[in-house]
Amino acid sequence: MSSMDHYCVMGNPIAHSRSPRIHGLFAELTGQALSYERQLVPVDGFAEAVRAFAAGGGKGLNVTVPFKLEAAAIATTQSDRVRRAGAANTLVLQADGGIHADNTDGLGLVADIVRNAGVPIAGQRVLLLGAGGAAAGALAPLLEQAPAQLVVCNRTAAKATALVAQHADLATLYKTELLAQEQQALQGDFDIIINATASSLAGAQIPVAASVLRPGSLVYDMMYGPAAQPFLDWATQHGAIGRDGLGMLVEQAAEAFALWRGVRPPSQPVLAQLRLEVQAQ
Repeated sequence: MSSMDHYCVMGNPIAHSRSPRIHGLFAELTGQALSYERQLVPVDGFAEAVRAFAAGGGKGLNVTVPFKLEAAAIATTQSDRVRRAGAANTLVLQADGGIHADNTDGLGLVADIVRNAGVPIAGQRVLLLGAGGAAAGALAPLLEQAPAQLVVCNRTAAKATALVAQHADLATLYKTELLAQEQQALQGDFDIIINATASSLAGAQIPVAASVLRPGSLVYDMMYGPAAQPFLDWATQHGAIGRDGLGMLVEQAAEAFALWRGVRPPSQPVLAQLRLEVQAQ
């Protein structure tokens, strides 16, 4: 029986996932002995797959679409981020059979914007496009950076309004004006615009008018590679600065790795390596 600890990422589809590569690099850089694999899970078989992985000695897993809501639901304990978002992307499988759920997506987003891109969020006007799981996971960590204003914009106002209501106490705590707006009625311009919709993945039209941009605004797409390029090209054509979500992917993985191993891996060399590999493809 190997003493190596086992981790995986579960999703459907899953073949595209770069998580094994990222965590393999983290393990090398930190001297941690572990294995990390992809696992394709039937859409109706997530809970069973987690139980089987835990029974086989698995220590933790990442969760991608379409299982993030279910990952939160099967956990025995949840971080505050999971309780607010209703979604989890990281599970810690405990020796007593318990499952702890966390959501590191928003932490990864903030780390990439503030640390890697060098753009402060504090005191800025931030536009968050979308009100689904990706936006929900990002909202609390964004508010913890104390922006002056944060507008959640969605095609329909109801989901944005509900998301804002779930985070009203945090907005008060950090003295942020937190608003919900319908996409058609959006007004004003912003320092940071974050695309948390599926528009890039679906090849859809740009989800917002160019009037939201200021010269030098940071325009961030949570997707990366070719999927994000049209949105980023649109941003640069209007004098903004475009950034894709590859850094978010690496940084959220680093947060998960730290939860599992008690060691935070260096993300910069891994991000640089991943960037080269994405560009080569």
